[in-house]
Amino acid sequence: MSNKRDLKKDINYVLGDIIEAVYIWELTNSENSTKESEAIIDEAIVTFDELIARVNDRSVENKKAHFKAINNDLESKGRDLIEKINKLK
Repeated sequence: MSNKRDLKKDINYVLGDIIEAVYIWELTNSENSTKESEAIIDEAIVTFDELIARVNDRSVENKKAHFKAINNDLESKGRDLIEKINKLK
């Protein structure tokens, strides 16, 4: 199991890469509306804030299970955001 610092880095890298992918899509598709892509960026930022708040929660009794659940949520939300990027027109 990774430690708290590594989990925070993973959250930052995954969601940062997703936001970067949206910016690249916006640059390559400048003729299209950016409302949908901006919504994806907003969702990534909200997800980042929620996951970091959960990582910093000190009132958890079973830290290993708590961090594993956060990691699983990061993976599932990351996949959802990537699917949304792939569906952009």
